[in-house]
Amino acid sequence: MALDGYNDQTMSRKAMRAELLDAETELRLAYAWRDQRDERALHRLVTAYMRLAISMAAKFRRYGAPMPDLIQEASLGLMKAADKFDPDRGVRFSTYAVWWIKASIQDYVMRNWSMVRTGSTSSQKALFFNLRRVQAKLEREAAQRGEVLDQFQLRQQVATEVRVSLADVEMMEGRLSGSDFSLNATQSSDEDGREWIDALEDDSTQAAEAVELSHDAARLRGWLVKAMQALNARERFIVAERKLRDDPRTLESLGEELGLSKERVRQLEAAAFGKMRKSLESQSREVQHFL
Repeated sequence: MALDGYNDQTMSRKAMRAELLDAETELRLAYAWRDQRDERALHRLVTAYMRLAISMAAKFRRYGAPMPDLIQEASLGLMKAADKFDPDRGVRFSTYAVWWIKASIQDYVMRNWSMVRTGSTSSQKALFFNLRRVQAKLEREAAQRGEVLDQFQLRQQVATEVRVSLADVEMMEGRLSGSDFSLNATQSSDEDGREWIDALEDDSTQAAEAVELSHDAARLRGWLVKAMQALNARERFIVAERKLRDDPRTLESLGEELGLSKERVRQLEAAAFGKMRKSLESQSREVQHFL
């Protein structure tokens, strides 16, 4: 049931003019849809209870969502209920549909409340839709006893009342305390004012640090090149194949190519590293920082 082009007043008027189904007619339509996939029966059943969907959608207007969108979600929940309704269970369709309509609206409200996911578990949904009401009730009861609850006590009692953790209560309070704020908004009413994103700390490498790192890297490369030159051809080949390749070769494969045992290649590698270390240490004490 698409609602494009309809406003909430139009939908409400159409829903109020829809027929009221008695239990027998409702049951017959439900069987026709379930057993025969009679689309006319489905349309008649959904249309008759559209007033229920609109009534429930109106209860969620305080969350700031557009009423047409709430009605759209309510109608989707109503159609899901009609599709899954089992007339053999002996309950009225309206009783069954209420839960699907409410779930559909709640999911929509939570998806659109914030760009940050507000909650998905049943306990988080219970907090989202009941936090303010439970807080008001607890504060009212405390006032009747002549008590004043501080914020920590109030959060603890809310957690107990809703059966969730204290951390969940604190998280939800933070999510509900304000709407999303754009980092591209200006810090003042002046159109040329600086945007909030400009005030964020730049965690990229700063110019001075980049120059220092480049200088250190160049110096280290020079040390390594000189250390490699101190090796003979076979040692340089082993070090290059073992440490400078993206896919380092194994001692066994090098031994097969050089006609040596795996243990002999390991010994040559260790000897080469020893020579390189001595060369680097002789060049500067600073190299100790890099080893």
